[in-house]
Parts: sequence; structure tokens; C-alpha cells
Amino acid sequence: MSRTPLKIATWNVNGIRARQAQVQEWMARERPDVVCLQEIKAAADQVPAALYAMEGYWCYWHGGKGYSGVGLHVSKAVAPERPPVTHPDFNYENRIAAVDVGGVTIASVYVPNGGKDFPAKMRFLDAMDTYAASFRAGGRQLVLCGDMNVARTDQDVHPKERKPRAIGQLPEERALLERILSRGLVDVARSLDPDNDGLFTWWAPWRNLRQRNIGWRLDYVFASTALASSATACPVQSDVGTSDHAPVVAAFSEVATTDYHEDAKDTKNNLH
Repeated sequence: MSRTPLKIATWNVNGIRARQAQVQEWMARERPDVVCLQEIKAAADQVPAALYAMEGYWCYWHGGKGYSGVGLHVSKAVAPERPPVTHPDFNYENRIAAVDVGGVTIASVYVPNGGKDFPAKMRFLDAMDTYAASFRAGGRQLVLCGDMNVARTDQDVHPKERKPRAIGQLPEERALLERILSRGLVDVARSLDPDNDGLFTWWAPWRNLRQRNIGWRLDYVFASTALASSATACPVQSDVGTSDHAPVVAAFSEVATTDYHEDAKDTKNNLH
């Protein structure tokens, strides 16, 4: 058992092919230990070669042509051997992939928007709650990263954007998100910055809403309590990229890890 710092980043890139150069530049600058990407909108064979097997990272791509999909990059500095990827049973439309890094399971999650099929969104959130509960029951550490497509509270929506019956702000969605957090998880950004009423990660792409910071907070790092207690920073990088979402980067000062020696095997579902 050893203790080491860990940096985990998440970003809904809204198309990996459109944002290839931005993702490369951002990763080169930030050098996260784990990168969770959402809405890659590409099958593995469509991912640009420079990102498909990025130097210094184990890379996983789980998507389909033109829609949804998630990615994971794990630094070889924290995982000398390739960790296996898993998909929970509720892996709907290529929306979740998870890896184990030194005893901590880190999942890249893209919750359905709900606009076309709201019941599917609620089923996904409910299943994610069961998934989180299983980790707590087993005493295992979990990090859920990604675009949850729910603003936790009114504080997470600019006053000009608050709409009580808007999908993403509905009481039943928020209740499910809180239930997930009740499974021993912490909303890292909010725990470190509880009074910030301008903490947003998504802005509609019109009327200069991003420049005016009139947005919603939809992208999160939810970490197990023990891990979250060592969090030192979790900023929203609102000046990065041209996606309608901004990256969120969580830094942890002291993470208890175990050495991982099992040989990983590529799984199906376009993971490479």
C-alpha cells in the first residue's frame, strides 16, 4: 500500500474529432492521471490516430458513430500495467466505462439528456444509484466523473436559466442525484467551493452565454468520502476549448493505492 497524489479530469468534448487538437493540448498541459471524456460521437476506428493510443496513457474508446460514447485515458505513471475496463449492466448507448486504478474504480459517465426519452434517463440514474450503493456496501472506493445532465440545486443554474419544469432541473432528477451522493460520495467541486453561485460547466451556445457565465453545472466529480477528504482543488476550466461544456479537474493530495499486477485484456464494445 502506498500513498500518492492523483489528478482526475472530466470533459464532455461534444465530438472528439472536432476537438482533437484541443484535447491533445489540454492533456499535454494538465497531464491528468485519469481523463474521462464524454459525448465522443465516434466509434473506436473513427478516433484520430494521435488520440487513439496517446503516448504515456492507456486509452479506451467506447462509442458509436456520431452519437454518445465515452473515453478513458489512464496514465502509465499510475498504472504501469494496463487496467481492465468494465461496463455495468446499465451501459445504455455506450454511456459508461470504468477502470480500476490502484484500488479506486473511476467511471466516465454520460447520463442521457432525457429530452427524447425521459424514462430512460431516470432508469439510468436509478441503476447508477444501485451501482454506487454496491461500492459502499463492499467498502470499495468509487469516482463517478462526467456529464450527469442534472443541475443539483438552483444554485447550480444561473437565475436567468432557472426553469422549474425544465429537464435537468426537475425535482425527481435532483432527488435521484442526491440519492446517488448519499451512497458515500462527495460532490468534490461543491464541497471545496460551497458559496460560489457562478460555478457552471455548461452554457447554451448562443447569445454569448459562456462569456457572460450564464450557465448550468452539469459536469461533476463524485468521489468516495475517504478520497474526497484529500481533495485540494476542483476548478471548472471555463476558458478551455470550444465544446459547450468545460473540463473539470480534481486534484487529490493523498490517495491510498495498491499495486495492480493482473494482466488486463481488451474487452469488446470497441475498447482498445
